[in-house]
Amino acid sequence: MFQKIRRAFEGDVPAPRTGASGSRQALASGAHDPSRPVAIMSDQPTIVLDHVSKWYGDLVAVSDLSFSIGPGVTALLGPNGSGKSTSLKMICGLLGPSTGTVTIDGLPARGDPKAYRNLGVVLDIEQVYPYLSGREFVRMNALLQKLPDVDAATERALATVEMIDAAERKVGGYSKGMRQRIKLAGALVHDPSVILMDEPLNGTDPEQRAHMIRLMWELGRQGKTLLVSSHVLSEVERFAENIIVIINGKLAAAGNYRTIRERIDNHPHIVRLGSPEPRKLASALVTLPTISSVRIDKDGRVFVETSEVRDFYRMVPKLAKDKDVRLTELQAADESLESVFSYLVER
Repeated sequence: MFQKIRRAFEGDVPAPRTGASGSRQALASGAHDPSRPVAIMSDQPTIVLDHVSKWYGDLVAVSDLSFSIGPGVTALLGPNGSGKSTSLKMICGLLGPSTGTVTIDGLPARGDPKAYRNLGVVLDIEQVYPYLSGREFVRMNALLQKLPDVDAATERALATVEMIDAAERKVGGYSKGMRQRIKLAGALVHDPSVILMDEPLNGTDPEQRAHMIRLMWELGRQGKTLLVSSHVLSEVERFAENIIVIINGKLAAAGNYRTIRERIDNHPHIVRLGSPEPRKLASALVTLPTISSVRIDKDGRVFVETSEVRDFYRMVPKLAKDKDVRLTELQAADESLESVFSYLVER
């Protein structure tokens, strides 16, 4: 069981409150225990996976996965090959589970058109027609949804993702970030209450990324259910309060983001620092009581291992000022999902 939340993490955009804060929330860990109970993350679940497995011949992509989520933004994290995309495809009905059930608002996720009418999907694979303009692509989605006012819905969706100015350009000429936004417009055109997004921030520039994060936060605040996969931990902190971690197709952790982050922060961390005077910086750093080791690589970057990463981040700016050392970089060097999972999954 994870430790209780001791503090809130600050982000550029406040994370929405969701059903996960209810009294029935359960935190799960120990992905390799098949008897682990379902991870309930909402008193009013919208998406429910009940003992779901998916295999292709001898390859097991998802194994006995159970969780439920409700309104708000939930992040789905996992390394490559962990089963994230397979899980999303089963939730949106593109794949059927080998065993178990997947429901959306109580309806089967596969084979029931009523479930699709309330679902918006943005997959990581490219699903756009390059010869259509952005407006034509979104309008096509509105027509497929048989909306009563296709033109109004199209313009509303384009405005939501801030693509009005580029709506007449061919989708084939869009950047990766613009294609991500136009796919999102197509997914939102019918105003669904359940939205699945597979790596939506891939290929976006900083401005596009900030807009996408604000939009996800706003959609969650409106009471929609968003399940968003991502491989960037710092970005997840900015748009999701709840998190589901899967590894090797099994549930590794589920619960409040800050609770899981608290567990990560209890492990030694490696921090990378940059300075025009790396040796002078390294000499100053070794005086800090929370430092386990300091090294300088061949490119002149300083790497520090610390068991108190929060205190370290607070102390370094003051130390640099006192020692008259200019800092050009200060960031975690072990924020990859591989490192995160080594913290979350005890082996």
